[in-house]
Amino acid sequence: MKGLIFSVKRYSVHDGPGIRVTFFMKGCPLSCWWCHNLEGISPEQQTVVQTRKVGEKEFHRDEQVGKFYSTGDIIEILERERIFFEQSGGGVTFSGGEPLMQHEFLLEALKACMEHGFNTAVDTSGYSSAESFISIMPFTDVFLFDLKHPDDARHVEYTGVSNIRIIENLRMIIDNGKNVMIRIPVIPGKNDDEATLIEMRDLLMSLKRDNLLKISLLPFHRIGMAKYNKFGLAYRMNHTMPPSTQRMNYLKHFFSETGIKVRLGG
Repeated sequence: MKGLIFSVKRYSVHDGPGIRVTFFMKGCPLSCWWCHNLEGISPEQQTVVQTRKVGEKEFHRDEQVGKFYSTGDIIEILERERIFFEQSGGGVTFSGGEPLMQHEFLLEALKACMEHGFNTAVDTSGYSSAESFISIMPFTDVFLFDLKHPDDARHVEYTGVSNIRIIENLRMIIDNGKNVMIRIPVIPGKNDDEATLIEMRDLLMSLKRDNLLKISLLPFHRIGMAKYNKFGLAYRMNHTMPPSTQRMNYLKHFFSETGIKVRLGG
């Protein structure tokens, strides 16, 4: 069995504890307005045109997005980094896209990683079946779980899907004692108004357990903006600017009132 992966990031320090290798898997059921990993949306291999300008001239070349990896390929990559994992308490993270879109491969890869002694993390939108989450829980040391908006109607508007299943899955994972790190993208004008923030904080307080380890506040950025033309997609965040440092510090204090550790960034 092979999985379709669009990027492998070594020496990652924002995708779970310690130094990690992150595998970004293709396919995502969400269509977030602020998405910056456009390579992960389609579940298929893609060919896009890469354009480079030198002076007045433009050069174009085809670029393949997505490469198939076996579980053996993944273990081989991880073995090269084992010393860094051992020194930092790191491991492997499966991200995306939504890794549970390739559930069977993800399960096989997680089992193999755990058998070889690697700490495992899954970075998820939460939008998958409960059965899929139940199957991978025994082989996942920590979940990095995205919460984008507490209001269902606005979640549908900004991501294309309901948040009901997402919140149910999050509650189930926490209730089963699995370690969870919450990741909240801070999107000015979309999920940072006072009413939404209070609703989000109340939700987190209702979920609070010892195994809810941390809340990471991820400020909106425009880094992926240039990718939209390449993938033939409209950029809907033209008039949105990143939140200020002052604003992010305020939000850190705001969510600290949950009693859960809060961090700015991943």
